[in-house]
Amino acid sequence: MTDRTAPAATPLLPAIAARWSPRAFRDAPVPETTLARVLEAGRWAASCYNEQPWAFIVADRHRHPDAFARIFALLSENNRKWAGAAPVLMVACARTRFAGNGNPNIHAWFDLGQATSAMAIEAAGLGLQMHQMAGIDRARAKQDLGVPEEVDVAVAIALGQPGDPASLPEALAAREVAPRQRKPQSDWVFTGRWGA
Repeated sequence: MTDRTAPAATPLLPAIAARWSPRAFRDAPVPETTLARVLEAGRWAASCYNEQPWAFIVADRHRHPDAFARIFALLSENNRKWAGAAPVLMVACARTRFAGNGNPNIHAWFDLGQATSAMAIEAAGLGLQMHQMAGIDRARAKQDLGVPEEVDVAVAIALGQPGDPASLPEALAAREVAPRQRKPQSDWVFTGRWGA
């Protein structure tokens, strides 16, 4: 398998450098204890007022095939081309009101992102990878998965061991092995004011 370690400009923690978003997954179950570790990493993410506004609907293809199929059916056509091979699918949600006073929590999606990022790094440290997908029918997901009105469906997530890129359609296989690239810090780090 191609080395997908990030070609970082400075040294990084190994799990951060190893994290990427594959589309090819091995048909290997994720042990329940390993899945629990990945979710526990999300539990300890920072959040506004320690609200922890995230929620994850999780389905394991091997242990919960009906739930897995329900989430899979919500994915966009492009994501359905590859995501069914992942052993675990999740739907990440954000509670958009504070529990204590009912006021809007404008930081809920940010906090969900922190939890999801912590989970992705933990997964990478365990030899797994997560691929987060915006291509999900959010309105239908709310209905089909019983998500409460005050909770936003944000993204779907595939989790598992990276697989063989040759298992993907040709165009996706090419993207799977293409060199990893990121904008340089000079494009998005400013001193004191925007653009400086």
